[in-house]
Amino acid sequence: MTDPGTNQRGATESYSPVLPDDVEELVGAVLERVAAAELSLTTAESCTGGMLASILTDVQGLSGVFERGFVVYSDPAKCELLGLAQADIDRCGAVSEEVAVAMAEGALANSRADIAVSTTGYADDGPVPGLVHFACARRDGPTTHRVERFGAIGRGPVRIESMRVALQMIESVL
Repeated sequence: MTDPGTNQRGATESYSPVLPDDVEELVGAVLERVAAAELSLTTAESCTGGMLASILTDVQGLSGVFERGFVVYSDPAKCELLGLAQADIDRCGAVSEEVAVAMAEGALANSRADIAVSTTGYADDGPVPGLVHFACARRDGPTTHRVERFGAIGRGPVRIESMRVALQMIESVL
């Protein structure tokens, strides 16, 4: 039987036991690269509800690269904490490229971080099950957008896949 403090590979486990091994490895690799570049991260999360911030602070010795996180599940939270305009959300919809980009840029504007990543989507049924928009902004670079259609795979799996994509986006701007 495996010790609960170790994962399947026998390494000390720092993350939630529900995360796939490749996501755990990606978290560590991304945090190491961010630390080596002497940068910091912030998140703006809607459909992932703070899960990304949680895993970014879960690695002993590397959690210091995480500056802050914004959990902005409601439209008023997006407006109050990130500076989005309600009229823009009404025009585009909370689950849109425009809102994902504004969330990432708002997270940078309201933090001291160098890189921000955002998630907004339908983690369960919604009008388009599994539709998630992502954006990644870097202070000295452009903001990128990505959309994924995970389908009706369930709330938990959509959130896990969303964390994987968000981590890949951070990695792509390093």
